[in-house]
Amino acid sequence: MSRMRVHFIAVGGAVMHNLAIALHRKGYQVSGSDDEIFEPSRSRLASNGLLPEEYGWHPEKITSDIDIVILGMHARADNPELIKSADLGLRIMSFPEFLYDQTKNKKRIVVAGSHGKTTTTAMIMHVFKSLGVKFDFMVGSSIDGFDMMVGLSDDAEIAVFEGDEYLTSAIDRRPKFHLYMPDIAVLNGIAWDHMNVFPTFENYVEQFRIFTEKISDGGYLIYFSDDGEVRKIAEAVSGNIKKIPYRVHGYFQNKTGFYAATHNRTVRMKIFGEHNMQNLSAAKEACLAAGISEDEFYSAITGFSGTSGRLQKVLENKNGTVFIDFAHSPSKVKATVEAVSSSFPGRNIIAVFELHTFSSLSIGFIPFYKGTLNSASRAFVYFNPHQFEIKKLVPLSKDDVRNAFGGENVRVYDDSSLMFSEIKKIHSESPVYLFMSSGDYDGVNIKLLAEELLGCNK
Repeated sequence: MSRMRVHFIAVGGAVMHNLAIALHRKGYQVSGSDDEIFEPSRSRLASNGLLPEEYGWHPEKITSDIDIVILGMHARADNPELIKSADLGLRIMSFPEFLYDQTKNKKRIVVAGSHGKTTTTAMIMHVFKSLGVKFDFMVGSSIDGFDMMVGLSDDAEIAVFEGDEYLTSAIDRRPKFHLYMPDIAVLNGIAWDHMNVFPTFENYVEQFRIFTEKISDGGYLIYFSDDGEVRKIAEAVSGNIKKIPYRVHGYFQNKTGFYAATHNRTVRMKIFGEHNMQNLSAAKEACLAAGISEDEFYSAITGFSGTSGRLQKVLENKNGTVFIDFAHSPSKVKATVEAVSSSFPGRNIIAVFELHTFSSLSIGFIPFYKGTLNSASRAFVYFNPHQFEIKKLVPLSKDDVRNAFGGENVRVYDDSSLMFSEIKKIHSESPVYLFMSSGDYDGVNIKLLAEELLGCNK
């Protein structure tokens, strides 16, 4: 029997290259193309023998013996390989469609929400793995204990997916999480994001309402009841759906560490912050709905150390601590700064935030950042003026940004080298540095910077 042949258009994407490797390991015949591939995708594809010989789009690669063409979000509608695939009548799928197709006979847990979905998904995965439960998965970040962001098998009876609300592909404008058809749906909070795709808050909220309509008959909706928008959506859900509300998990902190607490148990955690205790509640309810007991959940979750780029500790010594975080939307930035400031009382918190996404650089959206950095001792905001040209946006001035954020502690820069030279001049006893960005501050190596800030080079 010949192996199934799959071709990836835009194979270099974070999930796309992981899916390509997962299928290759499963025995599929895999090929792919892209016009640019960055690290770590490049090295990981190369080590699995899947890196395209040359960049660019090559219609000659598209032949009638291909079983499925998987189309990434990065590819445009006029992509020559896509056009050739359509002309040959090949089966074209986005990766959300493909993941659903691979797991349609399994119980699917889908974690949605404007924030916390990667961490909540990772918590569920960690618990299942710790307890020896076989499962398929897709998550949007690197997770300790997993060498892949995608896992597919023939024998797992359950799948755990991070439900991203961003668009599926250039020819399918539905949000990805509309395609997964959850049996257990988690909705962890709604705060407007992706304004280039969802131009109004109402339009954005509507996508989550549609998501709840996709829950299978007899399924679960697990929702954060302290979010008014989430609660409204949950209350409107009809049919044979079990609704399970949750709130922020009980917690406390002392000199010995950070603890999750209930009326009858106390569990020391490797993670910290109120937002993570919200994620913990969501993960617990999803695991219970999947048949895990409370005792099993709590015994497993103590080993969870977080996800790559989500309040990730880069370096710590007697001179201070350095974290990085992927936070970019206002709600994520505020929650992250507050988590660090409450976990390090009495320490100087130096928050550094890069405006990088379309929304964060938009004149109509930036006022939503008002007060998000207030919990920091000192705050630095950076933007690259060239991004306005690239994203075709009305340019913002440093004064525009300063006024939007407010607060006496905020300084704004449009030159990253100047900003970092100012940060290096700060003299404080054991400060905590928090670098937040979905970009890279024009290519700065945060690990090397952390070593310099904490005196490792002296």
